[in-house]
Amino acid sequence: MTQPTQITIATRESELAMWQAEYIKSELVSLYPRLEVTILGMTTQGDKTLNKSLSKIGGKGLFIKELEVALQNKEADIAVHSLKDLPMHLSDEFMIAAIGKREDARDAFISNDFGALEMLPPGSIVGTSSLRRQSQLQRRFPELVIEPLRGNLQTRLKKLDKKQYQGIILAAAGLIRLKLKSRIRQYMSPENSIPAVGQGALAIEILKVRSDLIELLKPLHHQESAYCVLAERAMSRTLGGSCNVPLGAHAIIENKILKLQGFVASIDGKEMIKDKIEGSIADAEKLGEKLAKQLLDQGADKILANLVI
Repeated sequence: MTQPTQITIATRESELAMWQAEYIKSELVSLYPRLEVTILGMTTQGDKTLNKSLSKIGGKGLFIKELEVALQNKEADIAVHSLKDLPMHLSDEFMIAAIGKREDARDAFISNDFGALEMLPPGSIVGTSSLRRQSQLQRRFPELVIEPLRGNLQTRLKKLDKKQYQGIILAAAGLIRLKLKSRIRQYMSPENSIPAVGQGALAIEILKVRSDLIELLKPLHHQESAYCVLAERAMSRTLGGSCNVPLGAHAIIENKILKLQGFVASIDGKEMIKDKIEGSIADAEKLGEKLAKQLLDQGADKILANLVI
């Protein structure tokens, strides 16, 4: 099959999304020096609607719709996403062609005045856009006030710098990629703040009919990261996970054994069910499904049924 000579990458226009697209472009050009790669920046509905939480306006799928339309209309060949923004069920015509090597998957605490969450005085305002983070924070620190925080990474940091919050929680990966690691005051352990499904990994989405791209993108696929995020996504998918559900999952691989932990909680964190599982990397998705069933057996279904967003 003839390899394409030109590729257009669809991406959101935030600084982090553009970094991700530029990174994939540089990887492709180094692999295929004759390949012409251009980037198509787009503003998605999720970027436009910043006055409401994602759970109230339709979830993370709002960050990918316009990019998928660009693929359908042949305006772009591939779309680059933060994997955690991809819904658990893709439309039948799309597929994830490659999952990039995962950056640090942990959550990070950022503050101008406090070195750790534990140092915040009661009543301090902490910003996060995520029900997952909110539920875990409120369980550990019920004396803190959790306020919504939307916008791209720079916008969120500016709101902190304007003293609207005493601290904010962001994904460490984005800060590291944009060379803002120095803003991190505390890395939150995955045990205390189980990350979002797929956090820190990049996904390259294509139309299934574009078989010419599958071979081209294969060198960008990082199998170990893929095993981990596929297990996490299988757990979330089995539980009906979305932005409306406070849940998280985090997998690591040690000596070819995949170790997966996950949780489901009420938004206030008062009800929380956590569990873990381990097994062969070859069974990554089955392990995710099995962990979801363990959580359901312990009462996660009751928590999920009571969620009114």
